[in-house]
Amino acid sequence: MRPRLVFVHGVGKPREAKTELEEWRAALTVGARAAGHSRKAAELLDGGAVDIHFAYYGDLFLPGAAPDYEAVAPAPAGPDEELRELLLDMVDEQLEAPRDDRQAQALRVTRNKLAPTGEEQGPGSLARQVLVGANSLFAVPGLRTFGGWLSAGAMKHDLHQVRRYLARKETDEAGLSLDRRIRARVATELDPEGPTVVVAHSLGTVVAFETLHAHSAHVPLFVTLGSPLGMRTAVRPRVRPQPVQTPEPVGRWLNFWDRDDFVTGGTELALCIASNAASVAPVSTRVDSDGLNVHPAVKYLAQPAVAGPLIEALDAVTVA
Repeated sequence: MRPRLVFVHGVGKPREAKTELEEWRAALTVGARAAGHSRKAAELLDGGAVDIHFAYYGDLFLPGAAPDYEAVAPAPAGPDEELRELLLDMVDEQLEAPRDDRQAQALRVTRNKLAPTGEEQGPGSLARQVLVGANSLFAVPGLRTFGGWLSAGAMKHDLHQVRRYLARKETDEAGLSLDRRIRARVATELDPEGPTVVVAHSLGTVVAFETLHAHSAHVPLFVTLGSPLGMRTAVRPRVRPQPVQTPEPVGRWLNFWDRDDFVTGGTELALCIASNAASVAPVSTRVDSDGLNVHPAVKYLAQPAVAGPLIEALDAVTVA
């Protein structure tokens, strides 16, 4: 039986799963070569030794994907408050280690716009604060294109997907909420009996984390890229199950973050995520990508620090 590799994507516009899979595989090949694993990468990724899947769920965020979508999709006070919490978490994480005084000052200005003091908090006020804060965020030195977004509106749209997943609403005709339907998509791609190596990005790290808690077969390696799991207010308290700990099937967890990736929430996940029964906890490693837009999964996968241990884990499972 071939070991399985499952990629789990994050937020963003609808995508073509087959095309995305090839892009992720190509990026992983680049990283593997840089790590000195050219031959192994060819055998495992191109030679058919590994069964590679791409867990796609982006279409579930589209209008009409659930009967009550229209009732949930507009952003009244509740969703705006949740989105503001997410943006505040992102700003606070950057404020803990700003690049320089100029960036720190810009981040403080953004925070004040997101959460001004002495202002009445109504639905219109919240919506305005979120939009003004998001626009201010785009003016922070060094972060203009941190997520690949062309505008604050595009950023809000994508980050709302995180909010909608964690809201546990938008039920379909069978009574399944959006988050359950998304996890079902991912669960379908996992090997129910043999080993599965899981590589998840952005929101996909939250989805995969929760899915693996209900998975029974062995996961020798769980890789998270640009993960918001550590966000102390907007994400971590809403993740299930609580308390937050490594899923039992996971034998090793590697978390990678880039200093310029504004979406990562907490660089040391081991400080806020407990070990499983086998004493497995997430191990975080910083990587540094070139260019302005460092959040995409392909940027992480092309890093030798990411691709090296991933190829080694696949090789070990294949040999076993």
